[in-house]
Amino acid sequence: MPKLRPKFITFDCYGTLTNFRMGPLARQIFADRIPAERMDAFVADFAAYRLDEILGDWKPYDQVLKNAVARSCKLHGIGFVEAEGQAFYDAVPSWGPHPDVPEPLKRVAKEFPLVVLSNASNSQIHQNVALLEAPFHAVYTAEMAQAYKPRFQAFEYMFDQLGCSPADILHVSSSYRYDLMSAHDLRIGHRAHVARGHEPVAPYYGAHEISDIGGLPGLLGL
Repeated sequence: MPKLRPKFITFDCYGTLTNFRMGPLARQIFADRIPAERMDAFVADFAAYRLDEILGDWKPYDQVLKNAVARSCKLHGIGFVEAEGQAFYDAVPSWGPHPDVPEPLKRVAKEFPLVVLSNASNSQIHQNVALLEAPFHAVYTAEMAQAYKPRFQAFEYMFDQLGCSPADILHVSSSYRYDLMSAHDLRIGHRAHVARGHEPVAPYYGAHEISDIGGLPGLLGL
């Protein structure tokens, strides 16, 4: 096993640490309008539109979600209700961690400064981070950076705030598309992919593979 010694360990939050329940909530909200045989496609389209919505200039996260819901509804030929879009945004701060997260995260926090870089609004993220139970050195959001990952601007904001180079960081995420492709291209020193099944593994990007956060202490020789 490698023994990595970064100056900072930086994390994606939603999906990687927090059990991000957009899919289950969509299945609940739209159960009466999307047939069961089309629900998987609807959930996948909603995820794809969320990604597309953040690739341009920054806009508030509630607008990202409402736009993604509206576009998904249009694609599937059902009506869009703005209050349902808002329901996704309102639910986010209540979502807690994956079961594997708190114990190893607290163990790692005793030895390394932990940082969150999240595609979140300022008003949401601190409630989610508090539920992780571990102390964090810093928490940065897309709202602070005025850019969402995978845009480089979000990562560059974090480098500037930490006063470090990309080489000083181990970045941990369950997503190649949102995090690890950009982390590779920005030459972040080390990357770790938490294989939660969100996306296919992409070995080209040189991330250490761990099945859950329980694998992180081993990468660090703890």
